Amino acid sequence: MPRQVDQEERRRRIADAVCALTEEGGLEGVTLRDVAVRAAISLGAVQRCFRTKEEMLLFAVEAVGGRITARVRARLTASPAQSAATALGHAAGEVALVRAEHRAEARIWLAFLAQAAVSPPLAGHLRTGYAALQGLFARLIEEAAAGGTGAGLDPEREARTLLALADGLTAQVLVGHLTERAAEEVLDAQLARMWAGPSGP
Repeated sequence: MPRQVDQEERRRRIADAVCALTEEGGLEGVTLRDVAVRAAISLGAVQRCFRTKEEMLLFAVEAVGGRITARVRARLTASPAQSAATALGHAAGEVALVRAEHRAEARIWLAFLAQAAVSPPLAGHLRTGYAALQGLFARLIEEAAAGGTGAGLDPEREARTLLALADGLTAQVLVGHLTERAAEEVLDAQLARMWAGPSGP
């Protein structure tokens, strides 16, 4: 049992090192050797945990996605009495990664997203994550509609639109096209339009 605990801790340290190196210089500069140095473990230990760099990156992106998902869940459970519409706004805001405290995480996420364009395994992992988020958004939209908010909406279509918007805002804030406040206003406007219903403005 102790060996298993040590192994999991080592994998977490490696994932943290991958993320730190990615945040500083993108995925191009991430090598097994550099990760070993940053994680303060031997190169052999890294290779025993992950057979290839791609396997290591998959684990790291899973760790980043897990942190984002955990924040979304925390926002949803922090106030059980909140409406589904309010919960959706909180969840979309967490996914967008536009706040200053999430800037490093946004840089890491976009680096992984760019790599996924040429890495089928990484792309497959991201598709699974996006599908789960879209499903969560759709469920909250359905719950809101059942309560009389946004009646007549197509939950799947609206969930796809909201997820794509939140994801796009991450990039636009990161490169400086939008400020954090402007991005939040865009997201709020989309939610307001959505809840106004199909016949709304």
